[in-house]
Amino acid sequence: MKEKIIFLVNPNSGTKKKKKIPKLINALIDKSIFDFEVRNTLFKGEATQIVTEKLAEGYRYFVAVGGDGTINEIAKALINTDATLAIIPVGSGNGLARHLKIPLKPSRAIKVINKLKVSTIDYGTINNAPFFCTCGVGFDAIIGARFDKSKQRGLISYIRIAISEFFRFKPEKFTLSINQGESVQYSAFLVTIANASQYGNNAFIAPMAKLKDGLLDVCILAPFNLFRSPQIAWQLFSGKLYKNRYATYLQGSSINITRASDGLIHLDGETYTMGKELQISIIPKGLNVLVS
Repeated sequence: MKEKIIFLVNPNSGTKKKKKIPKLINALIDKSIFDFEVRNTLFKGEATQIVTEKLAEGYRYFVAVGGDGTINEIAKALINTDATLAIIPVGSGNGLARHLKIPLKPSRAIKVINKLKVSTIDYGTINNAPFFCTCGVGFDAIIGARFDKSKQRGLISYIRIAISEFFRFKPEKFTLSINQGESVQYSAFLVTIANASQYGNNAFIAPMAKLKDGLLDVCILAPFNLFRSPQIAWQLFSGKLYKNRYATYLQGSSINITRASDGLIHLDGETYTMGKELQISIIPKGLNVLVS
């Protein structure tokens, strides 16, 4: 019996046009293995609804055709099931796909799907909301909120927004506790909790992070002046930010963050408002993913 697989295409993710992807899928998917369906999502959150419906219909393979936000919508309906996520990475950053070394070229990503090589990875939760790549507070959350409202996508747009916000940003104070240990207060430019090693676009916020170690990596970046920005940016993209004296790295399976008030958080490239108390945990081996 053939496996049922559905490709869920987010037409609004990333900068790449996706009109040719259905034809590409039809040409390259192994029809001796799969009965396939391709469907465009029409609104935010629809992918989660579709996955829930298709699981009940016996589908066991679900392909995110988009970026980390699209992956999140699909994967959070697949966690702790025997179903499997696959990825055709056509988002703005593609952090999880890059960490998993899934090809960024759609034709090659489809060939990965045909191999049916499954890896079971960890995922995290922040106040019970699942994330698969990164989450956090501070500067990145503010930039993410601005980026969501921008009509332009891609790395250049993100950098432009980041530069304009840098001069207005005021660092916050956060109290962190790792594995229910001693609470320590930090004045921080950002605090990022990483399951995967990067945000996307090869920006390695947590170069040592692993998807199957049962741990979350925490990067606390202290406030810095504009003069330090080029060095920090270079180290971020070269995977050497851990060498910077403004960066503190911690690891744990449970992280509690307290801030002065409710505010923005970022989660797999999307922004949300959450309370002043943030509880972040790792769930080991909770998601099946097709990999190279």
